[in-house]
Amino acid sequence: MLQELKSVCSSRNVFSSFLFLLLCAAFGTRMGQLCGRCIQLLRDFVAFVQRMSSNLVQGIKECLTLISKCSCLKQNSSKARQLYKPILQPHERVTAQEFLQHIETGFEMSPLGKDPLEALRTLAFSENPGLQQSAALYYLHMSQHINVPLPVEHLEPFYALLRSADLEVQQMSSLSLVNFLLEGNIDKELVVQMGLLEPILDLLESEDPTVQCNSCACTMILAVSESNREAIGAARGVTPLLSLANSYDPRVQQNAVGAILNLTQSEKIQHVLCKEGALPVLTLLLESPDSEVQYYSCATLSNMAANVQHHEAMLRPGNRFLLRTLISLLSSSVDKDTLACVKLLQSLGMLLSAHKTDPVIVGHTACIIKNLSLSKNRQRIIESPCVEGLLQTMLSTDAQEDSLHYVTSCLAELAKQEGATLCMVQWMDEPLTKCLVRLAGQVEHTEPSFQAASIIQHMIGHEKMMPLLKSHTREIQAYLENFLTHQEIRFQQLGISTFCRLREDPEFSLAFRKSQMAKLLEQVRQQTEETQELLRAAICHEDC
Repeated sequence: MLQELKSVCSSRNVFSSFLFLLLCAAFGTRMGQLCGRCIQLLRDFVAFVQRMSSNLVQGIKECLTLISKCSCLKQNSSKARQLYKPILQPHERVTAQEFLQHIETGFEMSPLGKDPLEALRTLAFSENPGLQQSAALYYLHMSQHINVPLPVEHLEPFYALLRSADLEVQQMSSLSLVNFLLEGNIDKELVVQMGLLEPILDLLESEDPTVQCNSCACTMILAVSESNREAIGAARGVTPLLSLANSYDPRVQQNAVGAILNLTQSEKIQHVLCKEGALPVLTLLLESPDSEVQYYSCATLSNMAANVQHHEAMLRPGNRFLLRTLISLLSSSVDKDTLACVKLLQSLGMLLSAHKTDPVIVGHTACIIKNLSLSKNRQRIIESPCVEGLLQTMLSTDAQEDSLHYVTSCLAELAKQEGATLCMVQWMDEPLTKCLVRLAGQVEHTEPSFQAASIIQHMIGHEKMMPLLKSHTREIQAYLENFLTHQEIRFQQLGISTFCRLREDPEFSLAFRKSQMAKLLEQVRQQTEETQELLRAAICHEDC
């Protein structure tokens, strides 16, 4: 039986030989003692393995080939090379000396000349890390000073520098390449054509954050080109970028997500990202404390949402996670100049109009509009249906304190600009005026009360408003009296400011003289004087 198995297994491939050794190890010299049934089972097993082995061996080969190409082995071999110090060759010593003299005397004259290029080649391709550092430093210096295109020949040494086993060389050469690309000194397509994409992508898997940051930045800039995007996708550059999007280093994270954003201009890479599980990662990044990361991830998701094929995958996470996160982002205080487009504001105005009785939608929408109402965006908001929509929501009988707080707070913020106040006055009528005065008088709802009174204060003096306000003189006088006796100074100050502006009207002035207003103002004055005396005493004590 042993001879029979040996003849069967000896034949055609390594796996058969391995099988024979395995059987010998299991049964050894007892092979001849096996019964007929066991021998037949072994024969059937060997025949089965022979039929399957060719596919299995091919699978093993493919697996080993992929492992051998991984950058982790390249990094390990680089570390192994660091265990010895290469001998400085005579021609390298001479080149280094001449290069040093050139740096000291001739850099400003001819940084891109033929002589320094030959020296750079010698130093860059040396196994001596010190010489490679000199070449990398030279390129870094050039990247910060020259303002002319870098000749094609000067890209050749970059391959050796980016492949260097020395960390400082990697850091300096990758940074200089970023500088050259940012300044437009190097053609983006040419970088890929010269074979530099592979070492750049390998550096994405470096353990050093600076190298990761620089290689991500290179990839981000290169991905602006359509042909480069295809090359990056073909070289499997998407997966390491997605991994670095979760980096704890904010610089690395920013550049990684920025690179992914540029890559999503390719539909093919969009499919790769979906397959690699990018959508949950990008959705979580919308909650990043870094506004750059928020912007890049939001823009990336926007690019992918333009393709209907991805909608199902984007909405797959439970509990409407993406939608809730996007609403949260819009409601945050992060700078959104770029988001305040006409279409968005039109949509928000229509949303308020259609759902003015829904306190949740009204509250979220008002919060979004407020955070969009930076000075440069206010004119767009004024010209949109948002102001009318916000005013009309206050008339809803279903309005809740939270939604009223967001609506009045947003309107009060807008009212700080005269143009917005004029827009509000145009929409004001008796029901809206009554509503604002009523809100200002609701002491139990502190924030809506204050913001409503602030809106009224800004609209005082406009011709259309005075007749509307005069019909609510008693109610206005009542909330002003409450404000003057309020514990918070901001209420007292708003009450005094509103009183002064209304007193310019004869009818309001007469009504105030007949009320307790003068007495309350005197009390506020006395409290203020007492506070000032206490402050003077405290300051004098500190000086002594």
